[in-house]
Amino acid sequence: MTVQLIVPNLGESITEATVSKWLKKEGESFEIDEPLVEIETDKITVEVPAPSAGVISEIKVAEGTDINIGGVLAIIGDSDDSVKQSQIKEEDVTNHKENLIKNENTISHNSESEEKAEIKIKTDISKLSPSVKKLIEENNLDVSSINSKRNDGRLTKEDVLEFMSNKSSNHKTSKEREEIIRMSKIRRTIANRLKEAQNTAAILTTFNEADMSNIMKIRESKKEDFLKRNGVKLGFMSFFVKAVVTSLQEYPAVNAEIRDDNIIYKNHFDIGIAVGTEKGLVVPVLKNANEMTFGTIEKTIVELSTKAKEGSLSMDDLSGGTFTISNGGVYGSMLSTPIINRPQSGILGMHNIQKRAVVVNDEIVVRPMMYLALSYDHRIIDGKESVGFLVSIKNLLEDPSKLLGF
Repeated sequence: MTVQLIVPNLGESITEATVSKWLKKEGESFEIDEPLVEIETDKITVEVPAPSAGVISEIKVAEGTDINIGGVLAIIGDSDDSVKQSQIKEEDVTNHKENLIKNENTISHNSESEEKAEIKIKTDISKLSPSVKKLIEENNLDVSSINSKRNDGRLTKEDVLEFMSNKSSNHKTSKEREEIIRMSKIRRTIANRLKEAQNTAAILTTFNEADMSNIMKIRESKKEDFLKRNGVKLGFMSFFVKAVVTSLQEYPAVNAEIRDDNIIYKNHFDIGIAVGTEKGLVVPVLKNANEMTFGTIEKTIVELSTKAKEGSLSMDDLSGGTFTISNGGVYGSMLSTPIINRPQSGILGMHNIQKRAVVVNDEIVVRPMMYLALSYDHRIIDGKESVGFLVSIKNLLEDPSKLLGF
Protein backbone atom coordinates (compact mmCIF):
# COMPACT_ATOMS: atom_id res chain seq x y z
CA MET A 1 0.00 0.00 0.00
CA THR A 2 1.33 3.45 -0.94
CA VAL A 3 0.66 6.86 0.61
CA GLN A 4 1.30 10.31 -0.84
CA LEU A 5 3.40 12.83 1.09
CA ILE A 6 1.56 16.12 0.60
CA VAL A 7 2.65 19.74 1.12
CA PRO A 8 0.54 20.82 4.13
CA ASN A 9 -1.45 24.03 4.41
CA LEU A 10 1.02 26.62 5.72
CA GLY A 11 -1.20 29.66 6.07
CA GLU A 12 -4.00 31.53 4.38
CA SER A 13 -1.77 33.70 2.18
CA ILE A 14 0.79 31.03 1.22
CA THR A 15 0.23 29.23 -2.08
CA GLU A 16 3.60 27.56 -2.68
CA ALA A 17 6.77 26.39 -0.96
CA THR A 18 10.30 25.35 -1.92
CA VAL A 19 11.85 21.97 -1.11
CA SER A 20 15.03 22.98 0.70
CA LYS A 21 16.32 19.63 1.97
CA TRP A 22 15.32 15.97 1.93
CA LEU A 23 15.95 14.40 5.35
CA LYS A 24 15.36 10.85 4.09
CA LYS A 25 16.50 9.16 0.89
CA GLU A 26 14.62 6.80 -1.41
CA GLY A 27 14.46 3.35 0.16
CA GLU A 28 15.25 4.69 3.66
CA SER A 29 12.82 3.56 6.37
CA PHE A 30 11.21 5.76 9.02
CA GLU A 31 8.54 5.82 11.72
CA ILE A 32 5.27 7.76 11.79
CA ASP A 33 5.67 11.52 12.47
CA GLU A 34 9.41 11.35 11.71
CA PRO A 35 10.44 14.43 9.62
CA LEU A 36 11.05 13.50 5.99
CA VAL A 37 11.65 16.78 4.17
CA GLU A 38 12.33 20.42 4.97
CA ILE A 39 10.36 23.00 2.99
CA GLU A 40 10.47 26.78 3.18
CA THR A 41 8.04 29.54 2.36
CA ASP A 42 8.60 33.26 2.12
CA LYS A 43 8.28 33.45 5.91
CA ILE A 44 9.17 30.16 7.61
CA THR A 45 10.95 26.84 7.23
CA VAL A 46 9.03 23.74 8.32
CA GLU A 47 9.62 20.00 8.44
CA VAL A 48 6.98 17.74 6.90
CA PRO A 49 6.44 14.63 9.06
CA ALA A 50 5.69 11.12 7.84
CA PRO A 51 1.93 10.39 7.80
CA SER A 52 2.73 6.72 8.40
CA ALA A 53 5.68 4.41 8.94
CA GLY A 54 7.37 3.02 5.85
CA VAL A 55 9.95 3.95 3.23
CA ILE A 56 10.18 6.58 0.51
CA SER A 57 9.43 4.71 -2.70
CA GLU A 58 9.86 7.75 -4.94
CA ILE A 59 10.83 11.38 -4.43
CA LYS A 60 8.68 13.51 -6.71
CA VAL A 61 10.21 16.95 -6.11
CA ALA A 62 13.95 17.63 -6.06
CA GLU A 63 15.68 20.01 -3.65
CA GLY A 64 15.46 23.66 -4.72
CA THR A 65 12.19 23.11 -6.61
CA ASP A 66 8.99 25.08 -5.97
CA ILE A 67 5.74 23.20 -5.35
CA ASN A 68 2.18 24.34 -4.75
CA ILE A 69 0.38 23.77 -1.46
CA GLY A 70 -1.27 20.34 -1.64
CA GLY A 71 1.27 19.06 -4.17
CA VAL A 72 2.79 15.57 -3.93
CA LEU A 73 6.31 15.57 -2.49
CA ALA A 74 6.92 11.82 -2.50
CA ILE A 75 5.36 8.38 -2.55
CA ILE A 76 5.57 6.38 0.68
CA GLY A 77 5.52 2.58 0.56
CA ASP A 78 5.47 -0.18 3.15
CA SER A 79 8.72 -1.53 4.55
CA ASP A 80 7.96 -4.86 2.80
CA ASP A 81 7.97 -3.03 -0.54
CA SER A 82 11.45 -1.79 0.24
CA VAL A 83 12.66 -5.31 0.94
CA LYS A 84 11.23 -6.50 -2.37
CA GLN A 85 12.88 -3.61 -4.20
CA SER A 86 16.20 -4.49 -2.54
CA GLN A 87 15.84 -8.11 -3.60
CA ILE A 88 15.10 -7.06 -7.16
CA LYS A 89 18.15 -4.79 -7.18
CA GLU A 90 20.33 -7.63 -5.80
CA GLU A 91 19.04 -9.94 -8.53
CA ASP A 92 19.82 -7.28 -11.14
CA VAL A 93 23.36 -6.97 -9.79
CA THR A 94 23.83 -10.75 -9.85
CA ASN A 95 22.55 -10.99 -13.42
CA HIS A 96 24.79 -8.10 -14.42
CA LYS A 97 27.84 -9.86 -12.98
CA GLU A 98 26.95 -13.10 -14.81
CA ASN A 99 26.63 -11.20 -18.09
CA LEU A 100 30.01 -9.60 -17.53
CA ILE A 101 31.62 -12.98 -17.02
CA LYS A 102 30.03 -14.28 -20.20
CA ASN A 103 31.22 -11.24 -22.12
CA GLU A 104 34.74 -11.67 -20.80
CA ASN A 105 34.82 -15.24 -22.06
CA THR A 106 33.95 -14.09 -25.57
CA ILE A 107 36.66 -11.43 -25.89
CA SER A 108 38.64 -11.76 -29.09
CA HIS A 109 42.41 -12.51 -29.21
CA ASN A 110 43.04 -8.92 -30.38
CA SER A 111 41.25 -7.55 -27.33
CA GLU A 112 43.26 -9.88 -25.11
CA SER A 113 46.44 -8.51 -26.61
CA GLU A 114 45.32 -4.93 -25.96
CA GLU A 115 44.36 -5.83 -22.40
CA LYS A 116 47.75 -7.40 -21.77
CA ALA A 117 49.45 -4.27 -23.09
CA GLU A 118 47.29 -2.14 -20.78
CA ILE A 119 48.10 -4.39 -17.82
CA LYS A 120 51.79 -4.07 -18.64
CA ILE A 121 51.57 -0.26 -18.55
CA LYS A 122 49.68 -0.38 -15.27
CA THR A 123 52.30 -2.75 -13.90
CA ASP A 124 55.02 -0.33 -14.94
CA ILE A 125 53.18 2.55 -13.26
CA SER A 126 52.97 0.62 -10.03
CA LYS A 127 56.74 0.25 -9.97
CA LEU A 128 57.40 3.64 -8.46
CA SER A 129 60.64 4.93 -7.04
CA PRO A 130 60.75 5.47 -3.25
CA SER A 131 60.69 9.27 -3.61
CA VAL A 132 57.67 9.18 -5.93
CA LYS A 133 55.84 6.72 -3.64
CA LYS A 134 56.47 8.94 -0.63
CA LEU A 135 55.25 12.02 -2.47
CA ILE A 136 52.03 10.29 -3.52
CA GLU A 137 51.33 8.78 -0.10
CA GLU A 138 52.01 11.99 1.84
CA ASN A 139 49.64 13.99 -0.39
CA ASN A 140 47.03 11.23 -0.72
CA LEU A 141 47.08 11.34 -4.53
CA ASP A 142 45.28 9.10 -7.00
CA VAL A 143 47.97 7.44 -9.13
CA SER A 144 45.57 6.81 -12.02
CA SER A 145 44.90 10.56 -12.32
CA ILE A 146 48.56 11.45 -12.90
CA ASN A 147 49.86 11.44 -16.47
CA SER A 148 53.34 10.16 -17.25
CA LYS A 149 55.60 11.71 -19.91
CA ARG A 150 57.56 8.50 -20.36
CA ASN A 151 56.76 6.02 -23.13
CA ASP A 152 56.62 3.11 -20.71
CA GLY A 153 54.04 4.89 -18.53
CA ARG A 154 56.24 5.01 -15.43
CA LEU A 155 55.72 8.04 -13.19
CA THR A 156 58.55 10.36 -12.29
CA LYS A 157 58.83 12.88 -9.48
CA GLU A 158 58.47 15.64 -12.07
CA ASP A 159 55.11 14.19 -13.20
CA VAL A 160 53.78 14.14 -9.63
CA LEU A 161 54.98 17.66 -8.83
CA GLU A 162 53.42 19.03 -12.02
CA PHE A 163 50.13 17.29 -11.18
CA MET A 164 50.15 18.79 -7.68
CA SER A 165 50.91 22.25 -9.06
CA ASN A 166 48.00 22.10 -11.52
CA LYS A 167 45.66 20.79 -8.83
CA SER A 168 46.62 23.60 -6.45
CA SER A 169 46.18 26.19 -9.20
CA ASN A 170 42.73 24.90 -10.12
CA HIS A 171 41.65 24.86 -6.46
CA LYS A 172 42.89 28.41 -5.93
CA THR A 173 41.15 29.64 -9.06
CA SER A 174 37.83 28.08 -8.05
CA LYS A 175 38.03 29.75 -4.64
CA GLU A 176 38.80 33.16 -6.09
CA ARG A 177 36.09 33.04 -8.74
CA GLU A 178 32.32 33.32 -8.38
CA GLU A 179 30.20 30.80 -6.53
CA ILE A 180 26.57 30.65 -7.61
CA ILE A 181 24.04 29.66 -4.93
CA ARG A 182 20.30 29.74 -5.49
CA MET A 183 18.57 32.29 -3.26
CA SER A 184 16.26 30.76 -0.69
CA LYS A 185 12.59 31.71 -0.79
CA ILE A 186 13.00 33.57 2.51
CA ARG A 187 15.96 35.57 1.15
CA ARG A 188 14.09 36.37 -2.09
CA THR A 189 11.09 37.58 -0.11
CA ILE A 190 13.25 39.73 2.16
CA ALA A 191 14.88 41.34 -0.89
CA ASN A 192 11.56 41.95 -2.64
CA ARG A 193 9.81 43.40 0.40
CA LEU A 194 12.64 45.70 1.38
CA LYS A 195 12.82 47.03 -2.16
CA GLU A 196 9.04 47.33 -2.29
CA ALA A 197 9.11 49.33 0.96
CA GLN A 198 11.65 51.74 -0.50
CA ASN A 199 9.72 52.08 -3.75
CA THR A 200 6.32 52.56 -2.07
CA ALA A 201 6.80 54.42 1.21
CA ALA A 202 8.36 57.84 1.67
CA ILE A 203 10.92 56.62 4.20
CA LEU A 204 12.65 59.15 6.42
CA THR A 205 14.81 58.54 9.50
CA THR A 206 15.17 60.68 12.60
CA PHE A 207 17.79 60.13 15.31
CA ASN A 208 18.26 60.69 19.02
CA GLU A 209 20.27 59.18 21.86
CA ALA A 210 19.42 57.81 25.28
CA ASP A 211 21.39 57.61 28.52
CA MET A 212 21.05 53.97 29.62
CA SER A 213 22.43 54.52 33.13
CA ASN A 214 19.17 54.09 35.04
CA ILE A 215 18.08 51.02 33.13
CA MET A 216 21.46 49.41 33.74
CA LYS A 217 21.18 50.17 37.48
CA ILE A 218 17.69 48.61 37.62
CA ARG A 219 18.85 45.51 35.75
CA GLU A 220 21.76 45.09 38.15
CA SER A 221 19.67 45.54 41.30
CA LYS A 222 16.71 43.42 40.13
CA LYS A 223 18.48 40.68 38.14
CA GLU A 224 18.51 37.94 40.81
CA ASP A 225 14.93 38.52 41.97
CA PHE A 226 13.68 38.82 38.37
CA LEU A 227 15.42 35.59 37.32
CA LYS A 228 14.04 33.76 40.35
CA ARG A 229 10.46 34.92 39.70
CA ASN A 230 10.37 34.62 35.91
CA GLY A 231 13.01 32.05 34.97
CA VAL A 232 14.63 34.44 32.47
CA LYS A 233 17.05 37.36 32.71
CA LEU A 234 15.86 40.96 32.69
CA GLY A 235 17.10 42.30 29.36
CA PHE A 236 17.00 45.65 27.61
CA MET A 237 14.30 44.64 25.14
CA SER A 238 11.45 44.59 27.66
CA PHE A 239 12.17 48.24 28.52
CA PHE A 240 12.10 49.15 24.83
CA VAL A 241 8.86 47.27 24.20
CA LYS A 242 7.21 49.03 27.13
CA ALA A 243 8.54 52.42 26.00
CA VAL A 244 7.36 51.83 22.42
CA VAL A 245 3.86 50.77 23.47
CA THR A 246 3.48 53.80 25.76
CA SER A 247 4.71 56.14 23.00
CA LEU A 248 2.47 54.55 20.35
CA GLN A 249 -0.53 55.27 22.53
CA GLU A 250 0.51 58.93 22.58
CA TYR A 251 1.29 59.05 18.83
CA PRO A 252 -1.29 56.75 17.13
CA ALA A 253 -0.19 57.61 13.58
CA VAL A 254 3.05 55.69 14.14
CA ASN A 255 0.94 52.59 14.87
CA ALA A 256 -1.24 53.08 11.79
CA GLU A 257 -0.96 51.98 8.16
CA ILE A 258 -2.09 53.16 4.75
CA ARG A 259 -4.51 50.80 3.01
CA ASP A 260 -5.60 51.97 -0.43
CA ASP A 261 -6.84 55.54 0.14
CA ASN A 262 -7.52 55.01 3.84
CA ILE A 263 -5.50 55.34 7.04
CA ILE A 264 -6.07 52.45 9.43
CA TYR A 265 -5.53 53.45 13.06
CA LYS A 266 -4.95 50.38 15.22
CA ASN A 267 -6.01 50.09 18.83
CA HIS A 268 -3.93 46.96 19.40
CA PHE A 269 -0.19 46.90 19.91
CA ASP A 270 1.53 43.91 18.30
CA ILE A 271 5.27 44.55 18.37
CA GLY A 272 7.54 42.75 15.92
CA ILE A 273 11.03 41.85 17.13
CA ALA A 274 13.54 41.46 14.28
CA VAL A 275 15.65 38.31 14.74
CA GLY A 276 18.63 37.39 12.56
CA THR A 277 18.96 33.72 11.59
CA GLU A 278 21.25 31.76 9.27
CA LYS A 279 18.60 31.92 6.55
CA GLY A 280 17.78 35.59 6.93
CA LEU A 281 15.83 38.07 8.99
CA VAL A 282 12.48 37.06 10.51
CA VAL A 283 10.14 39.20 12.61
CA PRO A 284 8.14 37.23 15.18
CA VAL A 285 5.43 39.26 16.88
CA LEU A 286 4.57 39.97 20.52
CA LYS A 287 0.76 39.95 20.38
CA ASN A 288 -1.00 42.47 22.63
CA ALA A 289 2.29 43.68 24.06
CA ASN A 290 0.47 46.40 26.00
CA GLU A 291 -1.01 43.68 28.22
CA MET A 292 2.32 41.98 28.92
CA THR A 293 4.44 42.31 32.05
CA PHE A 294 8.22 42.65 31.91
CA GLY A 295 8.53 38.94 32.73
CA THR A 296 6.07 37.89 30.03
CA ILE A 297 7.84 40.02 27.44
CA GLU A 298 11.27 38.57 28.25
CA LYS A 299 10.00 34.96 28.29
CA THR A 300 8.11 35.38 25.02
CA ILE A 301 11.13 36.96 23.32
CA VAL A 302 13.34 34.05 24.43
CA GLU A 303 10.78 31.52 23.14
CA LEU A 304 10.37 33.25 19.79
CA SER A 305 14.12 33.77 19.31
CA THR A 306 14.78 30.10 20.04
CA LYS A 307 12.09 29.02 17.59
CA ALA A 308 13.49 31.41 14.97
CA LYS A 309 17.00 29.96 15.24
CA GLU A 310 15.62 26.40 15.17
CA GLY A 311 13.43 27.21 12.17
CA SER A 312 10.25 26.19 14.02
CA LEU A 313 8.30 29.47 13.94
CA SER A 314 4.65 29.08 13.02
CA MET A 315 2.63 31.37 10.78
CA ASP A 316 0.82 32.67 13.86
CA ASP A 317 4.19 33.68 15.38
CA LEU A 318 4.91 35.85 12.33
CA SER A 319 1.48 37.19 11.47
CA GLY A 320 0.29 40.70 12.26
CA GLY A 321 2.59 43.30 13.72
CA THR A 322 1.85 47.01 13.99
CA PHE A 323 5.38 48.28 14.74
CA THR A 324 8.85 46.71 14.68
CA ILE A 325 11.97 46.96 16.85
CA SER A 326 15.35 46.03 15.35
CA ASN A 327 18.44 45.63 17.55
CA GLY A 328 21.55 46.08 15.45
CA GLY A 329 23.49 46.73 18.63
CA VAL A 330 23.87 43.01 19.28
CA TYR A 331 26.14 42.94 16.21
CA GLY A 332 28.05 46.06 17.24
CA SER A 333 26.18 48.60 15.09
CA MET A 334 26.59 52.20 16.25
CA LEU A 335 24.07 53.82 13.91
CA SER A 336 21.79 52.71 11.09
CA THR A 337 18.71 53.68 9.09
CA PRO A 338 16.38 50.65 9.33
CA ILE A 339 13.84 49.99 6.57
CA ILE A 340 10.20 49.80 7.64
CA ASN A 341 8.44 46.44 7.59
CA ARG A 342 5.46 46.99 5.29
CA PRO A 343 2.57 47.59 5.71
CA GLN A 344 3.74 49.09 9.00
CA SER A 345 4.64 52.76 9.12
CA GLY A 346 7.53 52.79 11.59
CA ILE A 347 10.52 50.85 12.89
CA LEU A 348 12.81 51.61 15.82
CA GLY A 349 16.52 50.85 15.54
CA MET A 350 18.45 50.06 18.73
CA HIS A 351 22.25 50.28 18.66
CA ASN A 352 25.35 49.43 20.64
CA ILE A 353 25.76 50.97 24.10
CA GLN A 354 28.99 52.93 24.32
CA LYS A 355 30.43 55.00 27.14
CA ARG A 356 30.75 58.60 25.92
CA ALA A 357 31.47 61.98 27.40
CA VAL A 358 28.23 63.94 27.72
CA VAL A 359 27.20 67.16 29.45
CA VAL A 360 24.88 66.74 32.47
CA ASN A 361 24.02 69.78 34.60
CA ASP A 362 26.83 71.74 32.93
CA GLU A 363 29.37 69.06 33.82
CA ILE A 364 31.16 66.63 31.51
CA VAL A 365 30.49 63.08 32.66
CA VAL A 366 30.90 59.59 31.20
CA ARG A 367 27.63 57.79 30.55
CA PRO A 368 26.55 54.61 28.71
CA MET A 369 24.82 56.05 25.64
CA MET A 370 22.78 54.45 22.87
CA TYR A 371 21.88 56.02 19.54
CA LEU A 372 18.22 55.54 18.56
CA ALA A 373 16.86 55.65 15.01
CA LEU A 374 13.24 55.86 13.93
CA SER A 375 12.50 55.21 10.26
CA TYR A 376 8.95 56.15 9.32
CA ASP A 377 6.61 56.58 6.37
CA HIS A 378 6.40 60.33 5.82
CA ARG A 379 3.13 59.89 3.88
CA ILE A 380 1.29 59.22 7.13
CA ILE A 381 3.65 60.47 9.88
CA ASP A 382 4.68 64.10 10.00
CA GLY A 383 8.07 65.25 11.21
CA LYS A 384 6.62 66.67 14.43
CA GLU A 385 5.01 63.31 15.29
CA SER A 386 8.11 61.28 14.46
CA VAL A 387 10.42 63.47 16.52
CA GLY A 388 7.93 63.59 19.40
CA PHE A 389 7.56 59.82 19.34
CA LEU A 390 11.32 59.26 19.52
CA VAL A 391 11.77 61.88 22.26
CA SER A 392 9.04 60.12 24.23
CA ILE A 393 10.95 56.84 23.98
CA LYS A 394 14.18 58.57 25.00
CA ASN A 395 12.54 60.11 28.10
CA LEU A 396 10.98 56.81 29.16
CA LEU A 397 14.30 54.96 28.81
CA GLU A 398 16.16 57.59 30.80
CA ASP A 399 13.47 57.59 33.53
CA PRO A 400 12.26 53.96 33.54
CA SER A 401 10.35 54.45 36.79
CA LYS A 402 7.45 55.56 34.59
CA LEU A 403 7.53 52.19 32.86
CA LEU A 404 7.78 50.26 36.12
CA GLY A 405 4.85 52.10 37.66
CA PHE A 406 6.54 53.85 40.57
